[in-house]
Amino acid sequence: MHLLDNIFKKCTALGIYEKRVMNDKYCEIVIYNKEIDQWKKAFTDSLGTAVKSPEAKPTKEDIRLAEPYGGVRGNQTLFKKELGDSIMIAMFWPWRSAPYTTLKIALLS
Repeated sequence: MHLLDNIFKKCTALGIYEKRVMNDKYCEIVIYNKEIDQWKKAFTDSLGTAVKSPEAKPTKEDIRLAEPYGGVRGNQTLFKKELGDSIMIAMFWPWRSAPYTTLKIALLS
């Protein structure tokens, strides 16, 4: 996930509350909401504009892509970039009860 390595290099100064999973196909971390704009900028710079913003209703395609990783809801953000024969998605899931967001990144082939 060379692209993901580049994104994380842009975010080295940002805090990670919890690392849950980190492998070649999937990454799940918990980040601080106070730094969410910087995280989203790094993903926008690398993957382009989010295909689903927190204000938008998810499309059938959004739901299909995100389903194996817990789906995508109205208040969540979804990024998607086609990389040859694979697709990278990144999902920002804000927590309701704490100042954190779960960030899920998957490489689909």
